[in-house]
Amino acid sequence: MTALSVVLDTNVLVSGLAYPESIPGHIVGAWRQGRLRVVLSRFILDETARVLPRLSRKPFSSAEIHMLLDSLVILADIVTPENIPAAGLRDICDEPVLATLRASGASYLITGDKDLLAMDALYPIITPSVFWQRHGNMNE
Repeated sequence: MTALSVVLDTNVLVSGLAYPESIPGHIVGAWRQGRLRVVLSRFILDETARVLPRLSRKPFSSAEIHMLLDSLVILADIVTPENIPAAGLRDICDEPVLATLRASGASYLITGDKDLLAMDALYPIITPSVFWQRHGNMNE
């Protein structure tokens, strides 16, 4: 059986790594157990590297971030999205994330970003909670 393929936005990836008991943490856990296929881009990896040191409750050291990103590159499918603007996107800074979804062929983009979620009529974009409600039993 082929694992479901998803793109994790930076906010979901960082939350999942920092807080394993959260819903994003369960999603990252399913990925680590091979029950989910995750697609990332260099943009998402770079953004993750910028955000992780700023976590106030669970900061990561530079060495931990470097090792973590190396492992993410190995575990995830990495795509190089085309730089084609999406009509109707409210925040142009979200374009690389949406482009990652378009380049990946993934079933979903999982995000908490309201500007990306506003595009859900055009793209398969859902929150971590909705994804987990639909697919949280993928190990059964």
